[in-house]
Amino acid sequence: MNFTWPGAATFAVVVVAWAGIWFLRKREVNFSLIALAALAIGIPIGLVAQEHVDAIAPIGKIYINVLLAVVAPLIFVAIVASITSLGTLAKLRSIGLRSIFWLLVSNALGVLLAIGLGLTFQPGSGVHNQLGTAASQTIEGQVQAFSQVVVGLFPTNVVENFSSNDIIPIILVALTLSVAYLAIAETGPAKAKPFADGAEALKLVIFKAVGYVIRLTPYAIVALTAHIVGTSANLGSNFWSLIGLLGLVWAACFIHAYAINAVILQAFANVPVVAFFKKIFPAQLTAFTTQSSVGTLPVTTTQLTQKVGVHSEIAHFTAPLGTTIGMPGCAGIWPVLIAIWGINAYDIPYTVQDYALLVLLAVFVSVGTAGVPGAATVAAATVLAAAGLPLEFVAVTIPISIIADTARTMNNVTAAAVAATVVARQTGMLDDEIFAGRKTPPDSDEGGGRGTRARAPGWPGSRARSARRPERGRLAPGGASSRPARSCRPAALERRAAAARRGPAGRRRDDRLRRPQRRAAARPDPGIRRAGHPGRHDHRSRPARADARLTTAADPFPHPARREQRTP
Repeated sequence: MNFTWPGAATFAVVVVAWAGIWFLRKREVNFSLIALAALAIGIPIGLVAQEHVDAIAPIGKIYINVLLAVVAPLIFVAIVASITSLGTLAKLRSIGLRSIFWLLVSNALGVLLAIGLGLTFQPGSGVHNQLGTAASQTIEGQVQAFSQVVVGLFPTNVVENFSSNDIIPIILVALTLSVAYLAIAETGPAKAKPFADGAEALKLVIFKAVGYVIRLTPYAIVALTAHIVGTSANLGSNFWSLIGLLGLVWAACFIHAYAINAVILQAFANVPVVAFFKKIFPAQLTAFTTQSSVGTLPVTTTQLTQKVGVHSEIAHFTAPLGTTIGMPGCAGIWPVLIAIWGINAYDIPYTVQDYALLVLLAVFVSVGTAGVPGAATVAAATVLAAAGLPLEFVAVTIPISIIADTARTMNNVTAAAVAATVVARQTGMLDDEIFAGRKTPPDSDEGGGRGTRARAPGWPGSRARSARRPERGRLAPGGASSRPARSCRPAALERRAAAARRGPAGRRRDDRLRRPQRRAAARPDPGIRRAGHPGRHDHRSRPARADARLTTAADPFPHPARREQRTP
């Protein structure tokens, strides 16, 4: 990357945007609003900078690399710590089978949705492309045989699996160690207890480190969004056809994320749908900008445990599993719509049996798909090769793949969060009190730091409200008010002392505010007349008049000498 003045100007604008984000964090603005603001700032930067966004490309890459660096230890430690706390192998079998089932169901629904939308709108019709016009040699090298996919699910070198973020092998290693622990714990709990304690302590340390990384998310969103927008302008000769395909992919991803998942949540998890989507929105936005389901895992698991109320055992098992199994956006919707677009654009005859085979392949190829940027290209190439379709379809659609990957990844993360919530509800491990905000999660300080108001304590930068200041009007657990006890001094002395603490400016402001009150106090009350003097005002002090009214209200027939009446 060579130095250019437009590139330097682009970098300077991004730095200014970072200063604004830092100011919002200091003002304790909600984290989701800051992330949305970062997204809105990055779009115009990318539109104006165009090819000069290469100057800020390393920023996004560094952030994604740092996120990916903590994913493998996070998944391993979280799974080990969660399973060791289960206590029984039966509970592990129940959670594992339910998680796999709901993740595959989510992907199958995404495939059926893509088939329905593709056959209804027929993307690619009227293009009449000829095969052989696009280079597909690079795509051919990314095709994975089904046997290769199955073999890749098992670990060969644990260090290599950790370095390359192979999620399924990492999960299998963690499961093996956890099952071994449970087997030993059933016979000799004291022998295995140090292992469980060490895993729990290591989990807390890693979660704290992950919280530091996630605090950088709004700053990275500016650079990532600008780079995506600036590098996605050239779509080639199939511009309008590819734009239509892109719009259909986005529509399918959002329909699946918010409509189909809403039905699943309402029917099988029994949680308020709108509130659920609000709680996982930071994870959706992080996935939308980073285009990495694996990189979003720290945010996803934090939102599930600290806001939705999913037990840590399920959140740290189902969500990581959802980055390799299911994946309705990358492994379901995208390959199917690319296939339908290519069939129409290249005028290839396709039968009902062929479409049925395409559906089955899209469902099963989702097992083992990596949740990293570019995984959708590999999944699409694998599905098309298995279905006997030309890989040129994938090569032609690469220009829109970057933009489509934002919605695809958001859909993947949403589906994994929904599956975890459903499993938690079915196993009785969903805390409705945490979901409603009436209960603080047990590990609420894992995020640490500052940056939001009134949000779930587990989100980075959060802090329990009670730790900052007591809420007015709330009662402490013992029944006493949490508000500091007031002094017994008269009200006038209290006001005077408060004004002295606020300084001269505060006293002047208080005088201005109390001036109308003093004038009103000096005027006599026209509604109160003294007995025996109907034409004269009662010039007694207000407390005395109030006592007289209370006496009259308490005794409907007071002594005539003390009677007070209102004039008609």
